[in-house]
Amino acid sequence: MKREGFFWDMLDGRRPMGPSDQNLGWQLVQVDPDKGWIRIQFDAKPEFINPAGVIQGGYLSAMLDATMGPALAATLDPGYNAPTIELKVNFIRPAKVGKMIAEANVVHKGRSICFTQGRISDAEGHLIATATATQRIAPMNQPGGPASGDGEAK
Repeated sequence: MKREGFFWDMLDGRRPMGPSDQNLGWQLVQVDPDKGWIRIQFDAKPEFINPAGVIQGGYLSAMLDATMGPALAATLDPGYNAPTIELKVNFIRPAKVGKMIAEANVVHKGRSICFTQGRISDAEGHLIATATATQRIAPMNQPGGPASGDGEAK
């Protein structure tokens, strides 16, 4: 069955992957849109290290956001996306340069507001961080929607 929509267009090359996802080394491992679940691999690069010698938390937060968003986006109808409106991250242990695996699932999908959760681990399976997010389903390129530039719903 062919899937349609923003997420699927990106996977099939009909829409380019965002530069931030490219920079993070975003690579789909597995997705189950019927369950609202996804697994993504990332590349924690040396350029992501903070002065303490570990991956800076903002990069880990971005990886988690870039996992939870697609978990929900894979379930949406064409013409819609779900920008994050709130993100909470819990850092469990420091992360080092290398492969990271993140998983996320949709906890609740309402008509306009959704809740997701995620976790990211290193290549050895050690839990690095967990996160929860609130996302708002919005039409693409509409006032208040993703890529509209105005940031306000009308």
